[in-house]
Amino acid sequence: MFIEPYHNQHQQNEKRTGWIEVVCGSMFSGKTEELIRRLNRAKIAKQKVEIFKPALDTRYHEENIVSHNSLMIRSTPIQSSQEILLLSGDCDVVGIDEVQFFDSGIVEVVNNLANSGKRVIVAGLDMDFQGKPFGEMPALMAIAEYITKVHAVCVVCGDVANYSYRKTAAQEQVMLGETDSYEARCRKCFHL
Repeated sequence: MFIEPYHNQHQQNEKRTGWIEVVCGSMFSGKTEELIRRLNRAKIAKQKVEIFKPALDTRYHEENIVSHNSLMIRSTPIQSSQEILLLSGDCDVVGIDEVQFFDSGIVEVVNNLANSGKRVIVAGLDMDFQGKPFGEMPALMAIAEYITKVHAVCVVCGDVANYSYRKTAAQEQVMLGETDSYEARCRKCFHL
């Protein structure tokens, strides 16, 4: 279980300490659900929260972030990672979903946000459909203070799953889909 770090809002004369949290795993592992949980807790704590997602992800909703089990939170869809710096303003917490889809500038953006005293929570796939590191996720995990890897259940054998198996012959790395195109698999069943 992830115990959220204490963000001291009472620092008057000092610069606040920021940090980076990465929530990663395969498809259907609960990454977005965990991101939404953390962001809702920050809102309960009366922290100012800004949430972003890549504009290309319109699977469930054009604007909101929606988990596979229909949890939802308001977000701002953006085209480029640089927009996050422009739109995050004076917030305390920045949430970013599907971070693996962003351009390579996302690492610098996330670092700048944390360096400016913000808590930054990102969620994304750590591996693509071939079982290879996905996008800037390895770099984000390297600079993060906190990493949470969540797991799904293998649809073949029921074991712990950490791979996103693509059920179609498409070979492009980025292909949006749900249970029609992907399923969670364990290591053994992924390599069958």
